[in-house]
This record gives sequence, structure tokens and C-alpha cells, in this order.
Amino acid sequence: MRRRWLRTVGLTVWGLMLAPALHAQPLPAPTPDPDPALRVALMAAVTEADSFPHRFDAEVWLLDMSVRLQRYLPDDAERFEFLRLVHAEARRARLSPELVLAVIDVESRFDRYAISHAGALGLMQVMPFWLKELGRPDDNLFNVQTNLRYGCTILRHYLDREKGNLLPALARYNGSYGRPQYPALVTRALSARWTVR
Repeated sequence: MRRRWLRTVGLTVWGLMLAPALHAQPLPAPTPDPDPALRVALMAAVTEADSFPHRFDAEVWLLDMSVRLQRYLPDDAERFEFLRLVHAEARRARLSPELVLAVIDVESRFDRYAISHAGALGLMQVMPFWLKELGRPDDNLFNVQTNLRYGCTILRHYLDREKGNLLPALARYNGSYGRPQYPALVTRALSARWTVR
């Protein structure tokens, strides 16, 4: 009985001592715990994202684009790895990563196994004759990084050929030079869904 009384008195005194401090500072609002799988995926992507100038830039861009891309690639780890590869390959080819996302959006709707009626393959719809032209018949255009490497390099070539003029470069990329429909689709997708504001 005496032990219980001492514990009650001790807790009361402790509470009275803390009361002024508790009233002086508002308690922080509880923050929801992020999905642990998402945290792991983002950390892996940020750690390996050497195409960003700073880690903070990687976090911001990857999270922003991840939200936009989620309906196409629902798996967190796959989505972050894909975005990391897009950013790296776009930067390697001196392209805007958002432009590359817009091209993929229009070309394949982010289906890495897409095949067009003309036989173009993968995310950026690369024509397989390039494998023979380059003497690399074993390259797999359904592999994400391989497809991005080919597609970004081809788009960069056409941008250089057109002296940076995006619309004719996009038309050349699509094989529809002289027709405005494809460039309009890509620029509309870029503006509506992929531009960082």
C-alpha cells in the first residue's frame, strides 16, 4: 500500500514539474510513417543517382516524377530504378529527362515490351535494324537501360541535326518528318504531365 502511494505521489510531482514545459511548447503534430518499401526504394535510387548534382535534387526530382509515373509503374522499386535510369541516360545524351519521359509516354505508355506495327521495340520504340547497323545483334531492346541508351542517343542526334529545334527533331525521331502530329503529341505530354513547375 505504501509503495503504491509513493509511486502515485511521485508520478503526480513529476507531472506537475513537466506541466509548465508541456504548456510552453506545443507538441509537434504526429507525422505518418512513410511506407518502408518506398523508403528503401527511394534511398537506393538516390544513393545510385550520380547524374544529379546533389542528393537533395535527386530526392526532389525522383519523388515528384514518381508520383506522376505511379499509374504506369505501380511497383516502387521498379519505378525509382526506371526514373534513375531515365535521368542518367538523358543527362548522358544532354537531354532533358522530362522530354525523355514525354517521348516514352507517347511512344509506348511506359510498356517496356511494346512493339509497334512498324516493328519498333521497347520504351522509346527503337527500330531493331540499329542492332545490325552497329554490329550488336545481341543487344536487347526490351532491356530498359539498353533501350534508353539507344533512344536518347538517336534523339540527341536529331536535335543536333536540327540545330536544337525540337519539333523537326521529334518528327525525325518518329519517322514522320514534315508532319506535325507526333511532335504535337510529345510537346503536349511534356507540358501537361512531365514539366517540372
